[in-house]
Amino acid sequence: MSVRRVMGTEVEYGISVTGNPKANPMVASSQVVNAYASATLKARRARWDFEEESPLRDARGFDMSRATADPSQLTDEDLGLANVILTNGARLYVDHAHPEYSTPEVTTPLDIVRWDKAGEQVMLDAQRRAALLPGGAPIVLYKNNTDGKGSSYGAHENYLMRRKTPFADIVKHLIPFFVSRQVVCGAGRVGIGQDGREAGFQISQRSDFFEVEVGLETTLKRPIINTRDEPHADPDVYRRLHVIIGDANMAEISTYLKVGTTSLVLAMIEDRFLTRDLTVEGSVQALRAVSHDPTLKHEVTLRDGRRLTAVQLQLEYLDLAKKYVEDRMGADADPQTVDVLARWESVLDRLERDPMSLSGELDWVAKWRLLEQYRQRDGLGWEDAKLQLIDYQYSDIRPEKGLYHKLVKAGRIERLLDDASVERAMHEPPTDTRAYFRGQCLERYPSSVAAASWDSVILDLAGRESLQRIPTLDPLRGTQRHVGALLDRCRTAEELFAELTH
Repeated sequence: MSVRRVMGTEVEYGISVTGNPKANPMVASSQVVNAYASATLKARRARWDFEEESPLRDARGFDMSRATADPSQLTDEDLGLANVILTNGARLYVDHAHPEYSTPEVTTPLDIVRWDKAGEQVMLDAQRRAALLPGGAPIVLYKNNTDGKGSSYGAHENYLMRRKTPFADIVKHLIPFFVSRQVVCGAGRVGIGQDGREAGFQISQRSDFFEVEVGLETTLKRPIINTRDEPHADPDVYRRLHVIIGDANMAEISTYLKVGTTSLVLAMIEDRFLTRDLTVEGSVQALRAVSHDPTLKHEVTLRDGRRLTAVQLQLEYLDLAKKYVEDRMGADADPQTVDVLARWESVLDRLERDPMSLSGELDWVAKWRLLEQYRQRDGLGWEDAKLQLIDYQYSDIRPEKGLYHKLVKAGRIERLLDDASVERAMHEPPTDTRAYFRGQCLERYPSSVAAASWDSVILDLAGRESLQRIPTLDPLRGTQRHVGALLDRCRTAEELFAELTH
């Protein structure tokens, strides 16, 4: 009934080694992760526990064969790459050719922003530490989604939903939402097409890389709706919706609205509140066409024959969401739900009237305005390579180099959080999910935590021959309220295990 639910994000960062364009990205990514882990994690470094993962389980009711799966889908294999759990409950690791940060589980859109921004600071600290290693070269990380040469890397979202929700309903109602959502949360991109060779500017970094409506893959034949059925929680209760279609956002309001509006739409799907058929004809082509038109004039065709712009389609969802919240919660709606609805409405209204008025709130508009200023000043055409460099520089996470950070410093980008809150989130877990238990175990008993994952903590205890697994299948247990006093009175992991099992 609200924006609240268990959710998280995963962001793969673009990586380059200064002065060495042929550097191995897997090696460089490992240097980044290992440098941070070595400098910040106490005593023993807990490994990631792959035992409970099942990346080839499909929500449509079958498991893909490992023989037919692309190697990139086998995320349950320990490839020996850097892979650590942080005291804030997050995961920092190498995903093939990129360093990746997965936030801990949180329950509100604002906390997504907080721990996602903490990930940027973790990556910034990591790249700086990597450069100090013997023989190390300066490494630059970009919070973006494409190298401009035909490769794309993900910024994924995860939302826990009720298992009983029919997957067909999710597909039906989410595809039109995702086709149009990019006008709110796109990151902006110079170049059209996967390799970016066609001159121009588009709304989304990712839209050109999607080829089908529904599927299990994440790197080949990317689908608008990903069907991976791996809840990392009690499978009888939860389904984890793995969203791979979002952009990596720098602007806090873009991230906030991306997850807040999506969570509201999921609540309406779960409660079967959506009765309008908003199905878009040719959704994959429509997704790209919307992205290619930053003037927001392109109209998609609905199954019922109506033609709507992406903003108008978003307004349909907003209208339903307002009615839903009023019907189910009324005056009892929580503050973040009220705020998401108000900001969503305000953003859509201004996008219809003057997109440039959102340059202080939305990534793609901020980037577009910046690029237009350079174009007008220097007389540049969209095919000029300088513009693509500006595109990359916008997402450079270094505050002294990144253009997003320069806009923030100049007061041209609105923020939702302060620096102190983000810095705390680098080290402290959220208090209202199981991430609190995971993070606190790593903080308090670092030499005794052998491994961990989203749904377990594995202890290596003195006097016991085998490792001891503590399951954490319920994401809303293991919170500070549930285990804070327990952890405070247990000085050792042995005491903790004894209390949990007596």
